Amino acid sequence: MDDTYTTLAAPSSAVYTEKRSKFLAFALPVTSEAEVKEALARYQREYYDARHVCYAYMLGPERTLFRSNDNGEPSGTAGKPILGQINSLGLTDVLVVVVRYFGGIKLGTGGLTVAYKTAAREALEAAEHVERTVDDTLVVTVPYTGLNEVMRVVKDMAPAVLEQGYSGMDCRMVLRLRRSLVAGLRARLEKIDFLRVEEV
Repeated sequence: MDDTYTTLAAPSSAVYTEKRSKFLAFALPVTSEAEVKEALARYQREYYDARHVCYAYMLGPERTLFRSNDNGEPSGTAGKPILGQINSLGLTDVLVVVVRYFGGIKLGTGGLTVAYKTAAREALEAAEHVERTVDDTLVVTVPYTGLNEVMRVVKDMAPAVLEQGYSGMDCRMVLRLRRSLVAGLRARLEKIDFLRVEEV
């Protein structure tokens, strides 16, 4: 099972100039559409005097949630080439914004496509790429008497313990572990008497 994906460690930027038009490219890690909207609003405010603020993003380990926007450039000349660069590098949880300041000379559709593609590529290549794991979360409820057994499994398999608390005679734990290892963790936990486990 493929349970890793590649994203950016931190934001990065690049500047590309073509026939006096300046393309400011920004690549940043994002994890939700709400984050994307917030970032876009920020760039649109900051570069309010620019002719175009174009973008593309890709979200989720499965890389199925994506969008691109030409922001007034001829259709397919800005958003698609930006998205193409995110795709060609196999990245996700990424937003790339390219701000264009018009230099007075028209570039034509071919020239625009190359300029947006190059600016996006340079910003993405300037960033450090990191591999992350796809993790799943389990909620475990066990009587106090079974806690030592649970702790042995936790010590062996080393899931992250996100929460731990007590309710009456029961202990509740929230565990997170890499997806490919979750079935093994669950199988071991379910052998413990009176333990309940559910996936979040």
